[in-house]
Amino acid sequence: MTTNPSDASEPGDPTLERWRLILGRPGEKTGQLGLEAARQDAALSWLYGRDPEQQGRGVRPDGNRGAGDDGSVVTTVDWINEVHTLFPQQTIERLERDALERYQIEDLVTDAAVLNRVEPNEALLRAVLRTKHLMNPEVLTAARRIVAEVVRRLVEALSTETRRAFGGSRTRHRSIHGRVRDLDIRQTIRRNLKHYDLEHRQLVIERPWFLARDERHLKPWQVILLVDQSGSMVDSVIHSAVTASCLWGLPGISTHLIAFDTAVVDLTRDVTDPVELLMKVQLGGGTDIASAVRYGVNLIHNPRRVLLVLISDLFEGGDPTELIAQLRDVVEEGGTAIALTALDTDARPVYDRAVAERLAEYGVHVGAMTPSHLVGFIADCLNR
Repeated sequence: MTTNPSDASEPGDPTLERWRLILGRPGEKTGQLGLEAARQDAALSWLYGRDPEQQGRGVRPDGNRGAGDDGSVVTTVDWINEVHTLFPQQTIERLERDALERYQIEDLVTDAAVLNRVEPNEALLRAVLRTKHLMNPEVLTAARRIVAEVVRRLVEALSTETRRAFGGSRTRHRSIHGRVRDLDIRQTIRRNLKHYDLEHRQLVIERPWFLARDERHLKPWQVILLVDQSGSMVDSVIHSAVTASCLWGLPGISTHLIAFDTAVVDLTRDVTDPVELLMKVQLGGGTDIASAVRYGVNLIHNPRRVLLVLISDLFEGGDPTELIAQLRDVVEEGGTAIALTALDTDARPVYDRAVAERLAEYGVHVGAMTPSHLVGFIADCLNR
C-alpha cells in the first residue's frame, strides 16, 4: 500500500516524520516534525546537504544548518554527539562511514574529542592511516585506540580461519570426541543401528563418531608478503598486517612482511604487533614494484620452499619488464608466486590488466582474495 504524506499532518506523527526525513527540507510543506525528528532531520541535513548532486535537485540543500533553523554552525564534535544520541548503532556507523569516505570530513580523525566518541570500524581505521601524519600526540593516542580495537577484531576473526586451515589433515583413526565438521556420518550410523526406533522409524544417535586429526609436520617454508602501500591499497595493507600476524609462529613457516612504494621497508620484526606495524606505514607516493620483488627474492633460502605473495595493483612506476622477469624466475626455480590485486573483505580490485596477463602466462597465480581465502591457499600450497 502506498502512503500519501498529506494523510498525516500532526507533529510527531510517525508516518509524517518518516516522509519528512526522507524528503529533507523540500518536504517541509507536508507538516511539522516533533522535536526529536527535527533534530534527526538537522543531523542528516548537516551531512548530506553538502552533496552537490542533491543540492542540484533541491534535496537537503542546507548542509550547514544546526538543530533548528537559527542558522547556527554545527561543528563535527556537535554533530557526532547528536548522531550518537539520536540514531541506532547501525545508522550511526553508516553516517560515520559516509562522513569519512563520501565527504572526506577529516575532523572525525583529527579531533581527539571526536575520536574518543566514534565507534571503531574499518572505515575509521582507513581514515586514521591516511591522516595520522596530521595528528598531534593527543590525537594520535586516541587514534591508536581505534586502530587497536579494529585490529583486535580482525585478528580474532582471521585467527579462527587460520587454526581451521592449519588444524591437521584427516586420518582413518576415529574418536568419540570431535567437532561437527569432523563427524564420520557412515561410522556414526553403523555404530548406532542397534538403537533404531522401529515404532517411530527414527535412528537414535546415542554416541556420534568423529574422524580424528593428526598434527601436520611441515617442512620449513618461507611466506614472503610484499605489500604495496600506495594510497589506493590501504585495505590490502591492513589485511596484510593482520594476515602476517596470524601466520607468525606457525610451525614450519617463516613469515616476512615487506611494505613498499618507491622505497622498500622490512616490517617483519613488527609482525607480532600489527597495531604498531600499521602506525608505521606511510601511505601514498609512487610505486617501484620491481625493487620490492628484488628485495623479496633476496630473502629466499630454498626456491622450492617459498611462497612469494605480491599484493599490489600492479601499476608499476617504471618499466614492468624487470618485475615480470623476477616473478617468472621464482616460478621457474620451483617456487610459488602469487600476485594479489586486492586483499580485503570485498576483493574488488582495480589493477593493470596487461601486467597481470603477462604474469599469468608465466605461471604466476593472479587474482584477488579475502584474507581467509589467502590463508587457505597458503595452507594448501604448504601441504601438497
